[in-house]
Amino acid sequence: MAVITITKDNFKSEVLESDKPVLLDFWATWCGPCRMVSPIVDEISEERRDIKVGKINVDEQMELAQQFRIVSIPTLVVMKDGQIANKAVGAMPKEDILALL
Repeated sequence: MAVITITKDNFKSEVLESDKPVLLDFWATWCGPCRMVSPIVDEISEERRDIKVGKINVDEQMELAQQFRIVSIPTLVVMKDGQIANKAVGAMPKEDILALL
């Protein structure tokens, strides 16, 4: 499944109302560690059909970044049934990201 760009406009339908767990990647173009995590997140979205993967650009979606109290990026958030199930900050290897799920 392709990675979905999450905005405040599609957040409710894509994340809150999702019947699958959603892995959210909060990132920005200027963030070095985000560029390291991004291909791993893309890979996970291709491999795992049981989850949905979304990316949120914190510069473009400040409301969502504030809603999730994002202070450092990359931040990965796992949403299940509209609730935060897990959260991790910083670049990490694929195994650690999969462990969040």
